[in-house]
Formats: sequence, structure tokens, C-alpha cells
Amino acid sequence: MIRRSLVLLVPLLCLTACGGSSSTNGGLPTIQAAKQFTLADFTPTAPIAVGKPVRVSFVIRQPNGQPLTKYKHGAGPHTGVHLIIVRRDLSTIIHTHPPIGADGRIATTITFTQPGPYRVVVDAYPQSGVQPNFQLFTSLRVAGTYTPIKLPPYSATQVVDGYTFTIHGTPKLQAIQADYLHATVTGPNGKPAPFTPWFGAMAHAIFFREGSLDYFHTHICAPGQSACAAAVGARVSGQSLAPGKLTIAVLLPEGGTWRLFLQCRPNGKLVTAPFTLTVKQ
Repeated sequence: MIRRSLVLLVPLLCLTACGGSSSTNGGLPTIQAAKQFTLADFTPTAPIAVGKPVRVSFVIRQPNGQPLTKYKHGAGPHTGVHLIIVRRDLSTIIHTHPPIGADGRIATTITFTQPGPYRVVVDAYPQSGVQPNFQLFTSLRVAGTYTPIKLPPYSATQVVDGYTFTIHGTPKLQAIQADYLHATVTGPNGKPAPFTPWFGAMAHAIFFREGSLDYFHTHICAPGQSACAAAVGARVSGQSLAPGKLTIAVLLPEGGTWRLFLQCRPNGKLVTAPFTLTVKQ
């Protein structure tokens, strides 16, 4: 009975995770990186200097060995390539949508502010294919002494750059069960913060699991923002119905401690609010 319930939930997981997810637990259903595509010619290969801009570049190769050059495009977030880089201790995240050259070369310039090992997630949306998107992974290292920062316990309120993010109610998340987090964002003036669309969504919710660095990514959309919504048939979708209000859809593949990076642009300023969440198996 339990096995059957898990199997029935797999389509929901696939449809809800805008950015997808990855898991190393062989006992649970997972969304794996597509085996037919590979990450090639990734640079830099040597350790990176802290505080110095570095060019991050790579190509996605198709099964036939040719570079992938055609990606989805449009107003929503399900386009191009999401490049997400997270420090192993989950203290720092970088999220960008780099430009794609005509030859398929993807490149951007990034400045790292902390030394240590990082996981690189390349979340790609090809123009055609059976699945809407897939993830490829690699790693890089920023030179210097790596001193892991222990994750703090859950706190309902985070203040970042004068903006106050508050999750209301007590999260009771469970693996492979859809749920919502309801949050408010107020500005330095104490008033609800108006959101400026960023990468096709009102806000992004990016999750990484402590230790394994499993990944899940979903979006919060404005009413009627059809290009932002999750795939057709998904039962869970995040929304922002008013300034300062966010409803975050959550569907994580396994239990453990997860770090949520809630990213939005209140008043046009990019702000990332981190939360530590406990998910029951």
C-alpha cells in the first residue's frame, strides 16, 4: 500500500518542481539528471580567488555529441538555463540566468565572496524533448580555508537589507507531500513590499538538503501569470496575490534538514532570505 502511494505521487513531483529536484536515496522516487545530456568544457577548473571576478563557462552536449543550442524562451521562468551555485555548507547561493551563445556556449562572470567547495546546478529548458527540463551537476572550489558554518535552527523571521521576511504558522513539512508556506515581506518603512518580476516570476524558492545537497526549485507567480505557472496538470503552484504576500509551494523528495533560499525583488532590489526547515520522512 505504501509503495503504491509513493508511485502515484511521482507525477505530481515531476510536474510541480519548476526547477526539478535531485535525490540520492535509492529507496524513494527521484527525478534524476538526464543521462543523455552531458556538461562539457566547464571552466574554471582551477581553484578560484575570493573577490576576483571569474568567467564561468560550459556547454551542454546532446547524445549525438553536438552542443545544445535551442532552448525555450519567453516571458516565464521556464526558459534558457538556470545556473545555481551553492556553498557546501549552504551559507551562500548564487542564482543567475546566463546568456547562451549561438554555438551553445553558456558563460557569465561571477565574483565569489567565500572560500570553500561549491555545488553547481545547471537547470536547462531545451526547446524540444520528452521532459520540460533537466539538471546537470558539477563542482568547483574557491581558494582559501574552508570553515563550514553550521546551519542555524528554524526561525520564522529573517531580516535582510532592511526587508523583513516572516513565515506564518509552524511548518509541518513531510517528504513527498505537497504543502504551502505562507510568508509576508515588509520594507524598511514597515509597509508590505511590492515585488518586481525577476527571471519571469514574482519570487523564487530554491531548496537544498543539508549534506547530500539535493535540489528543488519552484516559483511564486502573480495572478494570471500563465507563463510562470508550473507544468499543466500540477496541483501545487505558488502565488503572490498582493504586495508583500507570498504563498510558496513545497514538495520535497525526502526528509532531513533543508535550506530554503527565498529570492525576490521588493522595490526592484534583489533580496535573498534563507530559512532552515525540517522535513519528516
